Amino acid sequence: MSDFRSDHKDVRPDAPNVPAHFIEQIIQEDLASGKHKRIHTRFPPEPNGYLHIGHAKAICLSFGLAEKYNGSVNLRFDDTNPEKENQEYVDAIRRDVQWLGYHWNGGEFYTSDYFETLFQYASILIKKGKAYVDHQNPETIAEQKGTPTAPGTNSPHRERSPEENLQLFEEMRAGVHPDGHCVLRAKIDMTHPNMHMRDPVIYRIKRAHHHRTGNDWCIYPMYDFAHGQSDSIEGITHSLCTLEFEVHRPLYDWFIQELEIFPSRQIEFARLNLDHTVMSKRKLLRLVEDGVVDGWDDPRMPTISGLRRRGFTPESIRTFCDRVGIAKRENVIDFSLLEWALRDHLNRVALRAMAVLDPIKLVVVNYPEGQTEMLPSENNPEDPEAGVRMMPFSRELWMERGDFREEANKKWFRLAPGKTVRLKSAFIVRYVNHTVDAQGNVNEVHVEYFPDSRSGSDTSGIKAKGTLHWVNAATALDAEVRLYDRLFADPTPDGHADREFTEFLNPDSLEVRTHCKLEPSLGEAPGETPYQFTRLGYFSLDSEKSKAAGHPVWNRSVTLKDGWKG
Repeated sequence: MSDFRSDHKDVRPDAPNVPAHFIEQIIQEDLASGKHKRIHTRFPPEPNGYLHIGHAKAICLSFGLAEKYNGSVNLRFDDTNPEKENQEYVDAIRRDVQWLGYHWNGGEFYTSDYFETLFQYASILIKKGKAYVDHQNPETIAEQKGTPTAPGTNSPHRERSPEENLQLFEEMRAGVHPDGHCVLRAKIDMTHPNMHMRDPVIYRIKRAHHHRTGNDWCIYPMYDFAHGQSDSIEGITHSLCTLEFEVHRPLYDWFIQELEIFPSRQIEFARLNLDHTVMSKRKLLRLVEDGVVDGWDDPRMPTISGLRRRGFTPESIRTFCDRVGIAKRENVIDFSLLEWALRDHLNRVALRAMAVLDPIKLVVVNYPEGQTEMLPSENNPEDPEAGVRMMPFSRELWMERGDFREEANKKWFRLAPGKTVRLKSAFIVRYVNHTVDAQGNVNEVHVEYFPDSRSGSDTSGIKAKGTLHWVNAATALDAEVRLYDRLFADPTPDGHADREFTEFLNPDSLEVRTHCKLEPSLGEAPGETPYQFTRLGYFSLDSEKSKAAGHPVWNRSVTLKDGWKG
């Protein structure tokens, strides 16, 4: 039982200095008044696609509130549309919720668990004269509903007797009638100002194999009919939905009142809208089916599985959702805030490593041939307990091509003729000369090092303004590195009525680098463990891609700084 007290009002029990948002205030009032001794929430995804970052906000809200107020939370799969649902999506949803760090302590349920109960609820409405079978086609029914400014007209079948309607409904269940032959509608008010209250369809005939019930049913309830009743059956005290369901709430409440069942309360909040992406599962599915991306878990996708594969952490996504907050007004969140949350977390926890993505040879001409020494390098300067690792250093190294210029001005602090730089965790080196290949491209840079300039024990007195990363050539690992960016170049790709959202795809959303050179310690890196590649960004090993490619594949999770100019 919650130990919530009324003097907690308007503050968060987990963060006393942070004002409680409006849903928390409702919960606090309900607990303080004794309306509920314990709150019970639920997360009700449709198993017709993978969860995305917008669902993460809903997950953090429903599961988070249950945790804060010692309540319960259910995971309920809203599986009322068998044509679009399958077990793959169920498994993916479970996996994503658990990965975010949440557990459904109230249990796992399916709307299909309640198909018989929902059928009986519909029969009760029929017997009360509150529902009827309509044989009109969908187009006629839609036309008769009128418009937001003009009332609808009654169906010619609206006044059938309860006995006739009940018989027809049972025939629908028994499979007597073909698909589309008739529907069951609630009998409310065809002049109601809310279009959802104008005798909505609550059951349709659909002969489709269900991933759980098989072919047991040929009629399926509509979402608006199943949603509130499922909440009631499970004893959900606070049914949290996004704002588009606000106009559905009168219907939600009408069903509960007419059926005289447990009165769950629906509360709406603003959905998460993120720029430079799309959040429609239909559009995300299209990207998958059209081969624009290589699956629901493509690291460019806003899906939770895609973010996980890209290298996002559960902590960063929860932080992002917390920073976005809960409001009643829709707004669009800058993608940079999501990236900030990841950088903030990874800067504290990611191990450091060195990698060269566009390698050219760096030869230390005065270093003894055949000699190798091991140099210590910090695993994470933000975490002293992370310790150090030993880096092999010898005469031949790899450096980034972009860290050398044949001509450079005074503001260039990397290697060039006349320049001196420090090699990270190693020595200060001075330019000697360089060589080029037949096409005129630089392929080797020659330097000399100062033996008394070793990091941590430098007595050379030489001041080097620039620091470069490097990898020992003899022990370097060969790897593929994938540099991911935003999938869309336009901040609102689905906000153009006259153009397809796919027209705004970012052609530079993926750059594949092959034959990259990594320090040897990364050979033991486990999948999904974040690393900061010095000066390059945050990366994680893509275990699945590595298996398929037959060599290590690393994904860039995010750059070190926000360099997006789109």
